[in-house]
Amino acid sequence: MITASPGARITPAPGAPAVDWRQLWREAVTDAGELLALLGLSPFAAQLPPADAGFALRVPRGFVARMRHGDPRDPLLLQVLPQLVELDRVPGFVTDAVGDLAAREAQGVLHKYHGRALLIASGSCAINCRYCFRRHFPYGEEMAAAGQWRQALEHLRNDPSISELILSGGDPLALSTAKLEELSRGLADLTHVTRLRIHTRLPVVLPERIDDPFTTWLAALPLQKVVVLHANHANEFDAGVDAACARLRAAGATLLNQSVLLQGINDAADTLIALSERMFAAGVLPYYLHQLDRVQGAAHFEVDDARALALLDALRARLPGYLVPKLVREVGGDPSKRPL
Repeated sequence: MITASPGARITPAPGAPAVDWRQLWREAVTDAGELLALLGLSPFAAQLPPADAGFALRVPRGFVARMRHGDPRDPLLLQVLPQLVELDRVPGFVTDAVGDLAAREAQGVLHKYHGRALLIASGSCAINCRYCFRRHFPYGEEMAAAGQWRQALEHLRNDPSISELILSGGDPLALSTAKLEELSRGLADLTHVTRLRIHTRLPVVLPERIDDPFTTWLAALPLQKVVVLHANHANEFDAGVDAACARLRAAGATLLNQSVLLQGINDAADTLIALSERMFAAGVLPYYLHQLDRVQGAAHFEVDDARALALLDALRARLPGYLVPKLVREVGGDPSKRPL
């Protein structure tokens, strides 16, 4: 294993992360050649595409530290390393894979499903996953946080059928806690919104984000709170992630996980079983196992439906039901995720 470069130390509150998450964010690896060098894989640099295949590389050094040194097929590395095949144009793989733009109701507001509205809270992520279904999303035009969330809050105020607010992105926890507090103040008089769901990868890839100011804000929210993590492989969990999950639970959040089925990364029964077992050890329940959203540049990750269903059968045979995720596909225009 390699060691992440140390950041400047601050004096933490008891139980808080020892390093300021914003500094670790700034120190992320953004050069593919450097990433390969850190892992002892410099000879593979000749196989990299030019300009990160049009989608910039970004990965926190703490996540790099969980990758296997000298292994070009490491499942964490393959999630973030640009590949030449991303430049291929494959029929059926498009820039807006799940119909996000057709579901736009206001600036940064997507309203696809009854009773739920999704806010594109931020266009930033601590990690750029190569299979990201929003890798081509026009974040510059669609940011719910712009203008103190005014358009988003107006949409919520005018639709009393919305009981659940979903924060997505990018990653909503890329926002400062002060910006999240601004949103919660705007929600104070919306009594029909009773549940807040946060979809985030940061507790897994940058667990230091779950610091005292954030957990204080989360615990004080007068809403039911669900945090949906995103991990695809058991190796993504370590003691830091376990601690972040414990802090989220202590703040009153229910923890779920969604994964994407990815060829060469987690398309084996033993791998998916290990992931369910490991996340449950961290206090997280499996939620969704997504079939790949067919976004341009990600075709090499796709697993066919027959293989996906066979894997699901293997999980059902070997795991208790509460550790088996729902195998689903998102289809633009559908009233819900489509089960396979």
